[in-house]
Amino acid sequence: MTQRILIALTSHGDLGGLRSTGYYLPEAAHPWRVFTDAGYTVDLVSVAGGEPPVDGVDLSDPVQRAFTEDAGVREKLKSTPRFADVDPADYDAILFAGGHGAVWDFPTDPDLAAFARDLYERGGVVAAVCHGPAALVGITLSDGTPLVAGKNVAAFTDSEESAVGLTEVVPFLLESRLRELGAVHSGAADWQPHVVTDGRLVTGQNPASSTGVAEAVVAVLQS
Repeated sequence: MTQRILIALTSHGDLGGLRSTGYYLPEAAHPWRVFTDAGYTVDLVSVAGGEPPVDGVDLSDPVQRAFTEDAGVREKLKSTPRFADVDPADYDAILFAGGHGAVWDFPTDPDLAAFARDLYERGGVVAAVCHGPAALVGITLSDGTPLVAGKNVAAFTDSEESAVGLTEVVPFLLESRLRELGAVHSGAADWQPHVVTDGRLVTGQNPASSTGVAEAVVAVLQS
């Protein structure tokens, strides 16, 4: 066991011309804390490489503050590799953090899709939270079927997208797209934590699900 987990971050920083966006900090920070506390080394990757844009920063949250102040994390964030530059054989799991930017660039990156497929098919865990499951939209297995087909999943719901007023801004509604690909989507009430584990696929609905998703990943890896 390599004892390494990769957290994937969006490189897309424009929320449909309305404002800036990026990866949602708590959805990276809280899993990072769970993984490191469980003894895993955590690396970072992004679609475009370099320093990814960030959103949702709340430094009154001690976990987010610890993430931003950790010297190793800060160094990794300055120059994240692209998916083509990392080897899935080096990792036990990947977690796709959310943030609205993910809906733009996660589904269309062929290197992301290839990395996740290879990791999953050799027995690794694929996880995603909130808008992070946008990555799953573009991932097909070697036999051509969507990774999510027939799988139980959770993701940022159409109801939550409507509640934040972005239904007409995002390129697609994540819950609806996952259903179109054959996923069995379930959701809790808006903003309530909801985590779904289906074999080696772990997904969570929203920011409140970030810690639970990470804990579920560790549980799968240690089972």
